[in-house]
Amino acid sequence: MARAKDLFSTKHFDTKGTSSWPLAYSRSVATRRNSASNAETLAIDIGGTGLKGSVLDPRGQMVHDRVRCDTPYPLPPAKLVTVLLDLVKPLPSFDRVSVGFPGMVRNGKILSAPHFVSPRGPGGDPSPELVSAWNRFDLGAALAAATSKPVKIANDADLQGAAVVKGEGLELVLTLGTGLGTALFFDGQLQPHLEFAHHPFKKGRSYNEVVGEAAREKSGNKKWLSHVMEAVETLRALTFFDHCFIGGGNSVRLGDDLPSDVTVVDNSAGILGGIKLWEVAAGPLHLTSGPTTIGVGVATRR
Repeated sequence: MARAKDLFSTKHFDTKGTSSWPLAYSRSVATRRNSASNAETLAIDIGGTGLKGSVLDPRGQMVHDRVRCDTPYPLPPAKLVTVLLDLVKPLPSFDRVSVGFPGMVRNGKILSAPHFVSPRGPGGDPSPELVSAWNRFDLGAALAAATSKPVKIANDADLQGAAVVKGEGLELVLTLGTGLGTALFFDGQLQPHLEFAHHPFKKGRSYNEVVGEAAREKSGNKKWLSHVMEAVETLRALTFFDHCFIGGGNSVRLGDDLPSDVTVVDNSAGILGGIKLWEVAAGPLHLTSGPTTIGVGVATRR
């Protein structure tokens, strides 16, 4: 991969790839298709705090321990690609790539990157240079050019949800980490992505500002937990979900006192959901046989 002299430059990437919404599928590596019966998938989970990855076998099982590094800042697109390439070097070979990204993704391009537009990272003031660099950047095409493999990229909560939903009614997926991720599935079909995280929630503050990691560190676990459950009830009133799944790094802090229609799922779903992106060629992700059998553990269910 060519190295950019200016980290904010993206001209060294082939960004002409296109894709079908809502799964941002970069076709920079042309029309090659890998057989689902034998393809190994590199699954990457991009977060505001950490970057994670592993390789999945055709059944969706990890063939190597997950690798992780802290998310560095400032983080323009070119630097993210470089860091990801370094991160996955210890992993075995792979045939294709799935990526979960914490922002709005459409037609193969990043429409929002809230954690990455500030040099300080989440919660910092946006930099005009970073805002411009991330605006409609085709991360899938960049990774396809860098790895010489076909790439699919989706919102990280959508990706995690694909690993855990049952395909029964309206299912809401929440991820608790640096911020709040959300995804909606109806009868197993992924619905248009809505960034609830940036919507006003409490006293003029957004969901991100109330239940994100910075808020938890400031207010403490007890108050943060009460805010999380208030957010769940608010989203229940908004969506009338049939079931809610909660994942992400901070989901382990929720404890056992949860409603019967709320389930905490293992954080590994952020990686293991990567196999689902390759079960459809294009168009909405539709699960027809219930939840994926890729070893996503249920941490709590009541």
